[in-house]
Amino acid sequence: MTSKLAHPDDTHQTLAGCGERLRLAREASGLSVDDVAARLHMPARVVKSLEAEDWSRLGAPVFVRGQVRSYSRLLGLTTAPMMAALDVGPVEPSTLVSRTHTPKAQWWAEQIGRRLVYIILTLSLAVPAWVATRQHLSGASAGTTPLDAPTDPSARLPGASEPASPRTVVASMAPVATPAMQAAPVGDIVLRTSAESWLDVVAPDGASIEKGLLPAGSERRYAATQVARLTIGNASAAQLEHRGRTVDLAPFARANVARFAVSSDGSLVAAD
Repeated sequence: MTSKLAHPDDTHQTLAGCGERLRLAREASGLSVDDVAARLHMPARVVKSLEAEDWSRLGAPVFVRGQVRSYSRLLGLTTAPMMAALDVGPVEPSTLVSRTHTPKAQWWAEQIGRRLVYIILTLSLAVPAWVATRQHLSGASAGTTPLDAPTDPSARLPGASEPASPRTVVASMAPVATPAMQAAPVGDIVLRTSAESWLDVVAPDGASIEKGLLPAGSERRYAATQVARLTIGNASAAQLEHRGRTVDLAPFARANVARFAVSSDGSLVAAD
């Protein structure tokens, strides 16, 4: 805490200005300009400007008053007389000027202008579309025979064929099977038997796809995504293909029964 420092005689202080009082008090306390600048955390040039009352280099009056008050408190001077002796302009609030104010007449003119632009753009798009639609409808109506117009069978041109009946039209719309559509589906898993074998195919949801005896010469095809488990009895009489490659059943067979599980990527693995 800063103690009250010794001051020069009161007569000199009364006659001296604010800056002179600060300088005399500083010298009386044995402080240099750099000492004051370090304690007040301000540049030394600011301290010199305060003592020389060069307010033009210190900025706005509000900053000058704050710096003089801090300097006075550091030297133990009473701040009220120092503020009274401070020859600087009064602190006045800044005048607020509205930058967004628009005269009412100008505001109305802008609003009307925006609406007119919107209306013009709308008309420029709607009118051509309406004209094109009217022309299209007029042309379609000119080339269409009324539904209630009488028909004269004798008016048909020679050699003209009879109109197709509704049944003929419906039949012509039916899809025609092509050889590609009739071809047998290709499965990821293909099983062929050379003798009677037993088969159990389980779906991923646990439902049974097929279960029972297969006679010799049977063939079964399944997509890998529809099979979770596959069990083949009499595995020695069965041939298994997976994605076009023959699978050796011997490593998967126990007591001539081969058990497989289909992994998430569609590959075959041994099942417990």
